[in-house]
Amino acid sequence: MEDIMAVLFCDTDCELWYTTAEELNLKVIKMPYTIDGKEYMYDLGKETDFKGFFDKMRNGASAITSALNEQDYLDYFEPYFKKGEDILYIAFSSKMSGTFNQMEKAVEQLKAKYPKTKFYKFDTLNICLGAGFLVYMGAKFFNANGGDIEKTIDYLNSIVNKVSVLFAVDDLKYLARGGRLSASKAVMGNMFKVKPILTVNEAGEIDVLCKQSGSKKAISYILGQFFENYMPYDDAPIYLLDADCPDVAEEMKAKILEKYPDVEIVRQPIGPVIGAHCGPDTVGIIFPSKKR
Repeated sequence: MEDIMAVLFCDTDCELWYTTAEELNLKVIKMPYTIDGKEYMYDLGKETDFKGFFDKMRNGASAITSALNEQDYLDYFEPYFKKGEDILYIAFSSKMSGTFNQMEKAVEQLKAKYPKTKFYKFDTLNICLGAGFLVYMGAKFFNANGGDIEKTIDYLNSIVNKVSVLFAVDDLKYLARGGRLSASKAVMGNMFKVKPILTVNEAGEIDVLCKQSGSKKAISYILGQFFENYMPYDDAPIYLLDADCPDVAEEMKAKILEKYPDVEIVRQPIGPVIGAHCGPDTVGIIFPSKKR
């Protein structure tokens, strides 16, 4: 019986670092963002000026994200359909973007043209490194199991709700610009130094978990949630992210290492596609957990 070749795709909304994506042999779909009227394609940090991006936002520049079109997906996927390589695409939450409507149109075209090639999409129902965590764990499993797509999907289903995502947003105006918070609530929240703690629920949607008064209480709450719910498995790392506020993330890292000195903590900047919505001085943690 002829071996079936398979390839693993992700997108830059997963925010894995570019060297990690290369090491795992991932095929990466670049997602667009625009700041100061100029469009960029996020490259997972390879040539991204993170500080410059967040400084522009602090100075009033508008940052927006946009979806790929049908032709973009055709360009990414057709070479592999043509070669007969089955595709597994581990994607960020379908609840967060309309881009997947365009993807599905492209895939239907390709299935009709290359009927022997199979395409699978796994919806992480997550964003940022919440999705990236599942891409990372899925890719390790995929590579260790001979590129078996169905086994990889089964594995991902077993851990999809065992990853927690927590973010503390510093300035509410960016959530208001993105339509996730009313302008009046943003003004009032900033006036009283309210810091919302954001999470991603099992439906793949952003939820406000709670609101804390001031940055110190917000960080203390996030660390409390981490220590209560952290559940290591399969050598999964912990990710600590910051939007140009590395000192805060380093303080969080130090507190975690006091209790778990041997744990792997990956430090990364928040990328511009996610950063456009949460704004500068946001911090986040993604970790293996008892529940989402």
